[in-house]
Order: sequence, then C-alpha cells, then structure tokens
Amino acid sequence: MSEEPTPGPKERPPAPRAGPREVWKKGGRLLSVLLAVNVLLLACTLVSGGAFNKVAVYDTDVFALLTAMMLLAALWILFYLLRSARCPDAVPYRDAHAGPIWLRGGLVLFGTCTLVMDVFKTGYYSSFFECQSAINILYPLIQAVFVILQTYFLWVSAKDCIHVHLDLSRFGLMFTLTTNLAIWMAAVVDESLHQSHSYSNSPSNTSYSRLATDRPCLSPPSVGRAEDSSCSCSTAACQVFQQGYFYLYPFNIEYSLFASTMLYVMWKNVGRLLTAPQGHGHGHSPSRVSLFRETFFAGPILGLLLFVVGLAVFIIYEVHVSEEGGRTQQALVAYYSFHIVCLGLMTLVSLSGSIIYRFDRRAMDQHKNPTRTLDVALLMGAAMGQYAISYYSIVAVVVGTPRDLLTGLNLAHALLMIAQHTFQNVFIIESLHRGPPGAESPQATPKEPCQGLTFANLDALHTLPSCPPTPSLAIPSPAGPPEAATIISTPRSHWRRRCLKDISLFLLLCNVILWVMPAFGARPHFSNTVEVDFYGYSLWAAIVNICLPFGIFYRMHAVSSLLEVYVLS
Repeated sequence: MSEEPTPGPKERPPAPRAGPREVWKKGGRLLSVLLAVNVLLLACTLVSGGAFNKVAVYDTDVFALLTAMMLLAALWILFYLLRSARCPDAVPYRDAHAGPIWLRGGLVLFGTCTLVMDVFKTGYYSSFFECQSAINILYPLIQAVFVILQTYFLWVSAKDCIHVHLDLSRFGLMFTLTTNLAIWMAAVVDESLHQSHSYSNSPSNTSYSRLATDRPCLSPPSVGRAEDSSCSCSTAACQVFQQGYFYLYPFNIEYSLFASTMLYVMWKNVGRLLTAPQGHGHGHSPSRVSLFRETFFAGPILGLLLFVVGLAVFIIYEVHVSEEGGRTQQALVAYYSFHIVCLGLMTLVSLSGSIIYRFDRRAMDQHKNPTRTLDVALLMGAAMGQYAISYYSIVAVVVGTPRDLLTGLNLAHALLMIAQHTFQNVFIIESLHRGPPGAESPQATPKEPCQGLTFANLDALHTLPSCPPTPSLAIPSPAGPPEAATIISTPRSHWRRRCLKDISLFLLLCNVILWVMPAFGARPHFSNTVEVDFYGYSLWAAIVNICLPFGIFYRMHAVSSLLEVYVLS
C-alpha cells in the first residue's frame, strides 16, 4: 500500500487528471484544516459564552449557528452523493480498513437514539411554543434530517478514496467534521450544566450552600436561558420530554464523535492511491464459527457478571445520592468498591494479554492505515482526560483532609484508573498492529504450506527450515515403514487465540458498564466533597466538565477497538 504522490515501479498509475492535482495535496489539506479550526473556534466561543448568565449569548444564538452549519453540511453531502454516483471514475479505490461494520452499526444505533432525542426535544419546545423562538423548534427538526442524511452517507461512502474535486471534497469533509464537533460541544455543555444544576438542587448536598459563593454564575441548562417565569415547563408531558432528551444526550454525544472519526478517515483518503492488497485490519471478516465459539467463555461470563453488578451499583448510587437521609456515604463506598474491583481485574487481564503477545509469533502489520493511526491517537488522547481527573484527585486526597475510609477508596480508585488506562492502551495498540491468525513472523513463516505435504523420510523432514518445529504427524500407512508417509497439519484453534478472545470480550463488557455510569449521570466527583473542599467548586467543576467527556468517549472508543481485537484474534 502506498499513499501518493509519486508512483513507484510497481504502482498502478493514477488517472491523468489526478496527477497534477496531487501536487497541491498538502496545501489543500492545510487550508481545509484552517477552515475547520476557525469555524470550530467560533462555535466554541458561542457555546461556552452561552453557559454563563452574565454573557449576552443565548441558546437561540447557538442554535442558529448550528442549524446553519448543518444545512451547509447537508447540501455538501447531497452534492458528494450525486457527483460520485454520476461519475464512474470518482471513486477508483476503496479502503477496506475504513468504516468497519461494527463502527457503522454503532453509528446507526446512536443515530437512531439521536432521532428519538430530537423527537423529545421537539415535544419539549412545542409545550410552550407561544413564548419560544422559532429556531428552538426548528433546530431539532434540522438535526434529525442531518442525522438521517449523514448516517446514510457514512454507511455507503465511508470507504471511499475519492479522486474528483479533491480540494472541494477536503473542505466539505472537514466542514462536516467540524459541524459534528460543534454539536458535540453544545451537547456536552448542556449536559454538564444540567448535572451541575441537579447537583445544586440535590437534598443530600450539604456543602453546596457554603460553596455557592465560590461558584460562578452558571445558568441552568441552556434550554432555559430564553425562558422567563411565564414560559416554563410545568405540565407532566413537558417534564417527561425534558427528562427524556437529557437521558438520551449520551447517545447524541457518541454519535457526533463516531461520525467525526469516520469523516476524518475519509478526509485522509481523499486522492489516495491504493496499489497493493491491503493487510489485515478493519476489513477482516472471520467466519461465524470463529466469531462465536472459539472462546473459553470465562471472559464473557465474568464480564456479564460485572456488567450486572455494575448496573445494580449504579442504580443504588443514583437512588441514595438523590434522596434525603444522609446515605450518600454508603453509596460512594459501594461505587468506589465496585470500581476498584473492576479496574483491578481489567488491569490484570490487560497485562495478561500483553504477556501472551510475547509468545505470539504473528507478524506485525506495517502497512499504512489511517484508520488504525486515528484509533491509536484517539485512545491515547482521550485517556488524558481521565488521567487529569485522577491526578487531581490523588493530590487532593494525599494533601487534604480528612483521612478516612472514603478517602482511601478514592485514592485507590484514582491509582487503579491510571494503571487500567495504561495497560489497556498497551494491549489494544499491540493487538491492532498484529497480523491476522496464521500470519507468522518472517522467522517462523514457511515459504511453502506444509499442511498436506508427504515426505519419504522423517530425517529429511526435520532438516527443512520451512516447516514448524512441532508438527502433527498422521498415522503411517500400514503398507510401508513408519517413515514412509508423514502428513503435517496445524491445529484449527490455538489456546492463545482463545485466551485473547476471552480477554477482549471481558474488557469490552467492562468498558461498556464504565461508560454507562458517568454517561447517565453518576458524578461522585461532586458527591464526594474531598476535591470540592480542596480545589473549590469553581476549579473542580471546570476540571470535571472539561476532562470527563473525554473519559466517557474513551470508554466507547475502547469498546469499538476491543471489538476489532476480538474479531482479529
């Protein structure tokens, strides 16, 4: 595989009209990135400004900008689909690594939940439409159309290496990516403000009154910025719509990030030349037998057990933290205890997987792969958010007071969180760079397939370097001597392969439950007042609201990567 611009001696020559345009590849990429940065900064300014009451930026301003961006992105998507359909030479290559079926399936799942969220949002704003701006009702409708169109576009075009309108394609893809990131920022800010507002109204929050003077003048959720006393959500249906779309925010957030990653890979593939059969990776599709049966079942069973226990702990935590009666301490002890057990097991299992790879003779895949490069970068970058929260917690616990059971659990939780992210990243990254089953390293790879070969002499067999050291020998024919016939066969499934499948399934299920808890409202960072007392509400709220969304994204992206590791093991 090679990527632009000068064809080698064995490369397929590019189309004549693509050659001159490739000279401007770096410039086209640079200009499209500059466009994305400027648009993203504008959106970030409006979204962050709308989070404060003292700033004269309202939800209508944010919705107007996002609506305009979605309309422009939708128009470009329509142009791309029509142009690629009419021009047979528009997409001469397709990247088999890009847009794997599990990633596109996740995009469809999160997109469906986003459509349900848009229905709830429309119902919420329609409950008091007489005192609402038209853009508040129009925004969820435009978003629904945009989600449907973009999901179809990514489903059919995620693997495209387009070779027409190169600069326009780069600009369009980067602008659509920026639109998704802007929607993601708006959803994260809205959801964070909702959580802060819920925390301030929690009956179990005993420290909020003395911390209120330290807190910035944050508004309630941005949906309420344009409301007054006569325009409020007072009916039962309105309350259901409001709570419904807040609970569906995590799916909208993940949809925007999934779409952004797929759009980035498409942007990297614009004008790309593929000249050789691609190695393993996202395009690998094993048989159903190997996908569902070649495991020891220990990983899935233990992972499901932790998933069920985690759901029970999450429900108990939410109930106890939100009720009056001072049971927050018990809820936090249960929450931290479960995380310590889960993170400890995940750390040991990830370390075991890395040790197994020390004995694995599969060759490393050195092909250029934009999808894998992006996966690695996102895993490392998103982990920084949880690293930051953990290190801030460690400093607050070690330096601050008091020293009790809860602070000890908090310290152990922070340390294990760092260790688990580190060892899991090592395991996933090494797995993504391994060849598929049967791809031996050059030192152990036979030049000729040995299975089914017949040799006349066993002594000659052992002198051949191309054969495995411990072959499985068939029973010799009774018509001749023992060395007359030897048939070498390889086992269908190796124990290391089964262990790796169990490990990937166990880590996958654990990451799912660790995504569910913070994504749907678990905020022990505020219920446990150690960090709040040490840093003050203003600084600690800023740290959590900035870093936690990256930690949540890390879990879902790790699920996608672990599913690929499971398929490729």
